[in-house]
Amino acid sequence: MELKRVVVTGLGALTPIGNTVPEFWDSLLKGVSGAGPITGFDTSKFKTKFACELKDFKPEEFLDRKEVRKLDPFVQYALVSTEEAVKDGNFDFSTLDTNRIGVIWGSGIGGFKTFQDEMKNFFLGDGTPRINPFFIPKVIIDIVPGHLSIKYGLRGPNFATVSACASSTNAMIDAFNYIRLDMCDIIISGGSEAIINEAGIGGFNAMHALSTRNDDPLTASRPFDKDRDGFVAGEGAGTIILEELEHAKKRGAKIYAEIIGGGMSADANHITAPHPQGLGARMVMTNALRDAKLTTADIDYINVHGTSTPLGDISESKAIVDLFGEDAYKLNISSTKSMTGHLLGAAGAVEAITCILSVQNDIVPPTINHFTDDPEFDSKLNFTFNSAQKRPIRAALSNTFGFGGHNASVIFKKYEE
Repeated sequence: MELKRVVVTGLGALTPIGNTVPEFWDSLLKGVSGAGPITGFDTSKFKTKFACELKDFKPEEFLDRKEVRKLDPFVQYALVSTEEAVKDGNFDFSTLDTNRIGVIWGSGIGGFKTFQDEMKNFFLGDGTPRINPFFIPKVIIDIVPGHLSIKYGLRGPNFATVSACASSTNAMIDAFNYIRLDMCDIIISGGSEAIINEAGIGGFNAMHALSTRNDDPLTASRPFDKDRDGFVAGEGAGTIILEELEHAKKRGAKIYAEIIGGGMSADANHITAPHPQGLGARMVMTNALRDAKLTTADIDYINVHGTSTPLGDISESKAIVDLFGEDAYKLNISSTKSMTGHLLGAAGAVEAITCILSVQNDIVPPTINHFTDDPEFDSKLNFTFNSAQKRPIRAALSNTFGFGGHNASVIFKKYEE
């Protein structure tokens, strides 16, 4: 059968550097850091005292006050970013076949704050299980697509994907495949995460995964810098609405870009450490290129996973050089986690939005906070350090890698008739 073409027709973002897509994009191009001291809890006894929190986000401005109490923050974030995407795409679901519209969402951890707070209340009590009746519905990751389907009356495929920090990229790949196989016309996809709490920060501190640069949080996320010392936790959500091309054209939709390929792989190496030679990273990019029917020469920009960890950045850069060869030196590479922090399961969606807008606008956001070259990296690679760079971008690739060795990549290109 002939595969359908799939395009992007709606975007929504709620991030540490902007609560809407325009705000987020403007901050990316300006090289704004979203990091700062944690305000949500007392960090005095924690190794890491900073993160990339949302700024000036008040859920009551978007959601009914009673509903807010029934929703974990990761669900709130998803509902808000999706509302922006639905309005952006000018969707009137009452005029569409909602049996062919689905929701596929990603999150790495889900309702972590709810779980923490309920268990804290229980263990501080007398042993009587006074559990909030909304405890389970607030925690489970698949509740996001459930809420979205109910809100908009969507009866198509409805589920969640979980692959740690690759979760929302896997969700987009699933959405892409369902549409191109003609099982759906439209799918709302993306990811959300809310782990800036005692359990999240404490847990990642225990793994020695987070930066502890408490004296200078603004510059703590330093992908590809010699003095990088771990990732900076972030929170938020990104929504990408994918639509079958002819369906989009028929309703006169605005088209941002075309999604043309997705790849997946496993490191099969270690539960948290990447393969030292980047074999899984190389394989996932190879698979994405094969699916898109592109060569390495066709890619102009890679939004790398680039978390600012000592091992991960080296592994990914080795994979790029190994796969792309001489074409690697013609690329622009950047890690926007230097600005947003690491949004874990939401990272893939937010970084895919970055790629989509880069393709549309022919500009690459920077990798900020670069101070010292690391001889471990090939000096001929263009990491787009510290300033955005304009260039023609025909196609962009977005990498996301998760604990457990999960790898996922997606490719977007300029839309052409």
